[in-house]
Amino acid sequence: MMQLILGGARSGKSRFAEQTAKDSNLNVTYIATAQASDREMQARIDHHQAQRPKHWTVIEEPLYLADCLIELDQPNQVILVDCLTLWMSNLLMHENAELQMQECLKLLNIIPILQSELILVSNETGLGIIPMGEISRRFVDESGRLHQQLGEIAEKVVFCVAGFPMILKGEK
Repeated sequence: MMQLILGGARSGKSRFAEQTAKDSNLNVTYIATAQASDREMQARIDHHQAQRPKHWTVIEEPLYLADCLIELDQPNQVILVDCLTLWMSNLLMHENAELQMQECLKLLNIIPILQSELILVSNETGLGIIPMGEISRRFVDESGRLHQQLGEIAEKVVFCVAGFPMILKGEK
């Protein structure tokens, strides 16, 4: 089963995803996509680390998410990926201009064959004004396309607002 959990910054999406993983009573592997490029980002990473159970396996993978999922895949476990929009930023800023498209396609192709339960967390980027800069517009566009494609194949899609999950697709 694959779940997509979307929401804005500080919407409660990560907390909801982590609680969902805990409630599964399965072993959890957490894939972190963030890179600490400055003090503020390091503080965010530290906050997330403090919230997670210490017994979870944590893998840091900023670029090659699909390969990481294939390597970790096994039945009777949850893999929680937080977050896809940081992953998208990493891909878009990479020197290889083709990497973003290649890695997104690879991810979409491997998800249906995974045996693990999969929880994907991402920021909903399409609710604001159209950004002024080209890279910002591309980020919003590519994130939105990826969310739509993932939403199609997900068994469950949840949108978090003010700490409250709203189920968009799947069980009520």
